[in-house]
Amino acid sequence: MKTKLTFLSSVVILFATAINAQTLTIPAVEQWNRYTVKDEEFSVALPTLPAMTTMKVFVRRVQKKRVERVLIVNAGGVVYSIYACENPEPRQSMEAFITEQNAKPGWDPASERDLTVSGFHGKEYSSLDKTKPVTEQFFATEGRLYRFVASGVPADDAGVRQFFSSITLGKKQKGIKVSDGGGIPLQPDTFERPFVGKDVDIKARLTKKPEPSYTERAKHEQVTGTVVLKAVFSSTGQVTNIRIVQGLPFGLTEKAIEAAKKIKFIPAMKDGKYVSMWMQLEYNFNLY
Repeated sequence: MKTKLTFLSSVVILFATAINAQTLTIPAVEQWNRYTVKDEEFSVALPTLPAMTTMKVFVRRVQKKRVERVLIVNAGGVVYSIYACENPEPRQSMEAFITEQNAKPGWDPASERDLTVSGFHGKEYSSLDKTKPVTEQFFATEGRLYRFVASGVPADDAGVRQFFSSITLGKKQKGIKVSDGGGIPLQPDTFERPFVGKDVDIKARLTKKPEPSYTERAKHEQVTGTVVLKAVFSSTGQVTNIRIVQGLPFGLTEKAIEAAKKIKFIPAMKDGKYVSMWMQLEYNFNLY
């Protein structure tokens, strides 16, 4: 049974009245904690516990899957991201990894800079569009490929400087161990209504998507088809406001709703903030 995820095309109208912003307290740079991940070869200082997604991605080059992780923190409009990828034999070069990550298009050629961190060679790039500043650093360790990204402010921002200067590489790193989940957002959702996919900067990213099971009655009756649900993937990491667009009998709709409530995800982002967004879920029930 396969689950298909599509974004709503309908428009959600925001309240026209002003929204009172919530107070945001960002830890001073010197108060940031150091974080790492079990079996990874990096540690870095961040203002709060990052959200993390771990997935297995098939790599054609080696004809097998590799573990890839994404860690994200939003701090007052600055987004810090870490992309960590296994580098199985035969090893992929850092240059090939940079091309794979589609880093060079949109970067200022003059910004390319060679780096060395903990004895490992790296590269740095900055965005050509200064109205949307992004700085990225790439590294290759013995068994990993890393991409560190800071977006939202220029490279000379104190937080960005702290982020990049705190990177250490190599085995047996020390720091708070991060596991998959939504992390601890510093920025609460200050928008009154959820958005649709086309209106956010970064769509919600699933970290865990359980499949619904068949009921015995539905099996006996040989019921097949699709349950379609509409739900809000909230800024707090919960699936809420679940609505039935199309259902199936004998408990299959209820099974789909149960599965939807168990979805884990990193919330959508707009203007550097976590926000809620509408999404559509399709659960296909097939007996064969």
